[in-house]
Amino acid sequence: MTSSDGVQVVPMVLDDIPRVLEIDQLSFPLPWSQTSYRYELTQNPNSHFWVAVAARSASPGADGGPAPRPAAGLGRLIPSRWFRAPEPAAPLRYVIGYSGFWFIIDEAHISTIAVTPEWRGHRVGERLFVAMLEQALDLGALTATLEVRVTNDRAQGLYRKYHFEVVGRRKHYYRDNGEDALLMTAELGPGYREDMRRLLAQKPPDRKGAGEPK
Repeated sequence: MTSSDGVQVVPMVLDDIPRVLEIDQLSFPLPWSQTSYRYELTQNPNSHFWVAVAARSASPGADGGPAPRPAAGLGRLIPSRWFRAPEPAAPLRYVIGYSGFWFIIDEAHISTIAVTPEWRGHRVGERLFVAMLEQALDLGALTATLEVRVTNDRAQGLYRKYHFEVVGRRKHYYRDNGEDALLMTAELGPGYREDMRRLLAQKPPDRKGAGEPK
């Protein structure tokens, strides 16, 4: 899934974990550990995780700038028969968001979704959300569920857009501050996929960050 701004939503791989951890730490007071993500990707058969990747290359450097070039003139200092130009490094994909869900029997339970701060307000979270629901439908899901903080109106707005409804409340669900969670559910019945794609194609409201989870 590639958007007009070049953002792709693709399955998460182990090499994405360091960047995912950075976004997790910027987004949640109790982020997951590296061990948790490795478990989800390698040992949990019910786990399905995605990343949003920006359309630019990132080097292994912390600043994300271009990879360093070999020193000029090196070929003149070493006989040409001994010198081989280094292979260009494969560009690292620049992860700007991630999401995950667990699929059990006929239900998809959305476990996490986050977007790096500088990319919030560009519908990255919405595209990740739709990618999960698309895969859930492919797997045969009939319902989708999630928990969301009672104070997170922005995320709730996104979920309601895709026909999730509040069906319960989990008291003191969040360990960092004891905040309640709303339990929201959607029925993934006939026509849901087409309706979901129509909603994604709609022009967003002219308000930065509308419908973007944080």
